[in-house]
Amino acid sequence: MKPLNAAGIPKLLERFDDFKGSEIRSLEVISPTEIQMSFALQDKARAYDWVTLTLLLSGVSDAKLVDASKLEYIDMSDGVSILYAKNLFHFAIGTYKTEASIKDALLYIVSENIKYDEGAF
Repeated sequence: MKPLNAAGIPKLLERFDDFKGSEIRSLEVISPTEIQMSFALQDKARAYDWVTLTLLLSGVSDAKLVDASKLEYIDMSDGVSILYAKNLFHFAIGTYKTEASIKDALLYIVSENIKYDEGAF
């Protein structure tokens, strides 16, 4: 897995078109401070071929999750937001511009670190 830093957020979001139109394949709580999510999405760097992207969020300090049985019903047309503020990553489903507004999201995770891995569709 590759670590994501604050400078890499815009590049990742641009490459995967803010995860718009993606599907959440899984959400797994590994431990109270570690959550893993997998997405099926299109990769701009691979001529918009479909790939699997796995995010590992560690050092989780706050989260609002949904039941795994409801993941397939989440509307991903607005994609995701990933912000870096106050030495924390703020990940949310939907378009949000501030860490405070992310708390209004259907699903959000606040963590110290994010790592990602690309795989075959």
